Amino acid sequence: MKVDGKPYRTIWLTPNGTTVQVIDQTLLPHDFVVRDLDTVEDAELAIRTMIVRGAPLIGAAAAYGMALAIAEDPSDAMLERAYTLLLESRPTAVNLRWALDDMRALLSPLPPAKRRDAAYRRADEICDEDVEICRRIGQHGLVEIRRIAARKPSGATINALTHCNAGWLATVDWGTALSPIYQAHDAGIPIHVWVDETRPRNQGASLTAWELGKHGVPHTVIADNAGGHLMQHGKVDFCVVGSDRTTRRGDVCNKIGTYLKALAAHDNGVPFYVGLPYPTIDWTIEDGHRDIPIEERSARELSHMMGRTESGEMATVAVLPGGSPAANPAFDVTPARLVTGLITERGVCAASEAGLLSLYPEQSKAA
Repeated sequence: MKVDGKPYRTIWLTPNGTTVQVIDQTLLPHDFVVRDLDTVEDAELAIRTMIVRGAPLIGAAAAYGMALAIAEDPSDAMLERAYTLLLESRPTAVNLRWALDDMRALLSPLPPAKRRDAAYRRADEICDEDVEICRRIGQHGLVEIRRIAARKPSGATINALTHCNAGWLATVDWGTALSPIYQAHDAGIPIHVWVDETRPRNQGASLTAWELGKHGVPHTVIADNAGGHLMQHGKVDFCVVGSDRTTRRGDVCNKIGTYLKALAAHDNGVPFYVGLPYPTIDWTIEDGHRDIPIEERSARELSHMMGRTESGEMATVAVLPGGSPAANPAFDVTPARLVTGLITERGVCAASEAGLLSLYPEQSKAA
């Protein structure tokens, strides 16, 4: 995707062949800053503090984190230390564990002298694979958007509603939930996006709105609680969100507030789609409510907000009364029964074990 006419990915390797660079998403939308990651500790900090975020991008950053560790020390001890350090940086998104398991399985059998090149090569491959996966998610989602458009008067605008950020900033490129929207826009389909602000970190207001604007996609930022009202008044044609972890039965764990949007969509007969790549599917878990760990983040994210003042300065302000406690669960689980369809790189399926296995038969328990 492009920023002011220049193509970018969210993460890339510099020409020196060792340093990794990322877009610092904690400073968007007000400042566009590229950060260097030189060590595994840098990668862990970037993931933990959400300089990089979004399940697919977390996985890519973890893969490069392993490569940075091996570049410093290719020993077995460093391999295990890096794996543990990175695994503990964020608990909910399963792509993190998937990428780390993939890297460790590749590197462990190799002699130390061959690990560095193999690590960087595989991290590069994971990034390239993510781009292609997200492009294909967009293709399959575009088919669904065309079906929705066919039910409306010719030339009528299609109104989508999304929650959190599942665009190219959450992946290496294209995005998951937003990939179909970008492809619809590029195909000339008139599409408009209602962008949930997504408190408390405002990933919708600060990230989704920023990247849609840079690509020229019409959009409107709304308060999180406005979605149900818009659905009641027929102003939403479909919802599409991403996923940090999806169970083999189709339960979807995503940014806090997703469940409420799914309930509103169900009550108003609005299709509710989830865009996700195969590493986001956790085949070891069946019950999302019982088995997915929900990250509890700092109360400060809820009690304080950062923004740009009228004078142009960046400032952090308190929004709660002094002494009021705050709770900050970062994710919730939407049960499969509320999901119209899962949009994957292999196609669209029902949010169920049978639906997922129809696309991923190799994951059958009998296999």
